[in-house]
Amino acid sequence: MESAVLRVPFSEAARTLFLAALVLLGMVAWLSARALRLPAASPDRLVAELRLAQLAAIVLAFAAGAWPGLAAAHEAMPGVGLDVAIALGFLVVAVTAPLRDPHEALTILALAFAAHAGADLLHRPGLLPEAIAPRWFAAGCAVHNVVAGVLCYVPLLRR
Repeated sequence: MESAVLRVPFSEAARTLFLAALVLLGMVAWLSARALRLPAASPDRLVAELRLAQLAAIVLAFAAGAWPGLAAAHEAMPGVGLDVAIALGFLVVAVTAPLRDPHEALTILALAFAAHAGADLLHRPGLLPEAIAPRWFAAGCAVHNVVAGVLCYVPLLRR
């Protein structure tokens, strides 16, 4: 007889996505903490912030890329083209943000993560296609993006 404690309520995909989100946030948190430990006027701080902006841009592109994948899996669903267009906008931000001054890049990325969290939440009231992903996915993505945005902005508070 199988114990109820041993049953896992999430699919393999859900567990893997959760682990990937933790790893990505862990890497962003590590770079954010490294930048915070350096003196604000230090050239090393500038380099640390640039590295954080570069990694955060990759994470933003990765997070935004999930929605076009879901749209492709639900290609007949009305409104999925808007998800693809929104994701393309976040990809443009992810590519161009690290080309700016690190302070500006981190500010832009923090705002982009907040906007992406908002876009994730728009799937629940049905303003964007609701059935494109499970409820936990949209909520989890929103939380992930808020945390990533905060981690981008925290080093800027100590300047």
